[in-house]
Amino acid sequence: MNKSVLLYTDFKDLKLYKRGKVRDVYDIGDKLLIVSTDRISCFDVVLPCGIPHKGEVLSSISCFWFDFIKDIIPNHLVTADINKYPRELQKYKAELAGRSMLVLKTKPLPVECVVRGYLAGSGWKEYQERQSVCGLKLPPGLLESDKLPEPLFTPSTKADVGHDMNVSQEYVENLVGRDIASKLKELSVAIYKKASDYALSRGIIIADTKFEFGIHGNMVILIDEALTPDSSRFWPKDKYQRGKSQASFDKQFVRDYLDSLDWDKNPPAPDLPEDIISKTTEKYLQAFKLLSGKELA
Repeated sequence: MNKSVLLYTDFKDLKLYKRGKVRDVYDIGDKLLIVSTDRISCFDVVLPCGIPHKGEVLSSISCFWFDFIKDIIPNHLVTADINKYPRELQKYKAELAGRSMLVLKTKPLPVECVVRGYLAGSGWKEYQERQSVCGLKLPPGLLESDKLPEPLFTPSTKADVGHDMNVSQEYVENLVGRDIASKLKELSVAIYKKASDYALSRGIIIADTKFEFGIHGNMVILIDEALTPDSSRFWPKDKYQRGKSQASFDKQFVRDYLDSLDWDKNPPAPDLPEDIISKTTEKYLQAFKLLSGKELA
């Protein structure tokens, strides 16, 4: 497989809709073209280097999960087959193949739908201080990385730049209305339960994840990505031990390295050494293979 990285796209005859931390999105008339680059962001800062195959893994895992959970909720994916893209996109085949999706245009809902199944990250920090996660009370005596009694829905604001902020269900109701807020919670937990049960059978614990939804017609559908190493905390089941932080298949590995540096978490971010880059690529590829049973084409 080609080890080169794609950090940036600049399709001059296409209309750039949005450039996110990792994805470049183009307006293609009644649809959007989402290109997953090999950029990686940590602590809300995009790093100067890329992770080979990262964009391909993100797109491939999302497509896998979109199909797996389509019985719970429809999604925005039209096709990820480059040969089915409109003619005007064919000239960009080399950049788009394997790392892009043609999707429906929706009205995105302004909330990150976070589901936590295990006590980790900011949730563990809050639990130690207040015995709660995002304000939701939990039983005493839980250890770091413990499985929670039930998955918690802990929504947050959606920030393209800077930090997301945890919000209450009431806050979400005020944003989108009670019916849609209730639906977002119900759908998020249902998707998490089905996906995490399957992932566990494949040797991966999904500790937490986040979803985004949009309105298409009169329907709520799943948009953006689904259950990738960028939007989820993936732990290897065979190395899981409660009471400590876990090994991971996601970018926590890079965060841990950056935490070891004298860096104030503000731009510009430092370069990653080659061994950290190659190990991160390995983790992303391993996660895809475990979940899908396939190698990247």
